[in-house]
Amino acid sequence: MKRFAATILFSLAAASPALAHTAEGLGGGVASGFMHPLLGADHIAAMLAVGLWGAFLGAPAIFILPIVFPLVMALGGVLGILGVPLPGIELGIAISAVVLGLMVALAAKPHLWIAALLVGVFAIFHGHAHGTELPGEANALAYAIGFVIATGLLHLAGIAFGLLTQYPNGRLAVRAAGGAIALAGLVFLGRLI
Repeated sequence: MKRFAATILFSLAAASPALAHTAEGLGGGVASGFMHPLLGADHIAAMLAVGLWGAFLGAPAIFILPIVFPLVMALGGVLGILGVPLPGIELGIAISAVVLGLMVALAAKPHLWIAALLVGVFAIFHGHAHGTELPGEANALAYAIGFVIATGLLHLAGIAFGLLTQYPNGRLAVRAAGGAIALAGLVFLGRLI
């Protein structure tokens, strides 16, 4: 399992975007949608935190939180694509990193519905941001599929690291990662204020 987690993390870190193609058509839409979450540190931080928190909470949260986030994010993406206004998008994204990171750092274990609701609320902001940045020539559905897949992979990376909670020192490492995400979120907030 450790090798699998290391392989996933290495693959995500080593991957570089193929910049030879435009966002045209289905393939370009998927590619540009896939890259959007990976090009924003604020998105990466929050999405990793969802996986970490799910792993920290254990079953069934390890499955439910990484499903709730992309589903609700897709709804937020549709709102963004349709041009439905949502105030404070960037603020909501930055706060999501702070709050979700703190949930992991503080080993918060609320009822599952509270955790899912919190994750869902933040997912709307992330999805809206993705949707409003749909390239004009990209297929909207393909673009949404791309950003949902990238989000799922980021959740899986968080879960893979979060599985270290099975070990005493691993719990500390996961909580430290949550603290680092919360601090990064404060930096994102500072840039907005």
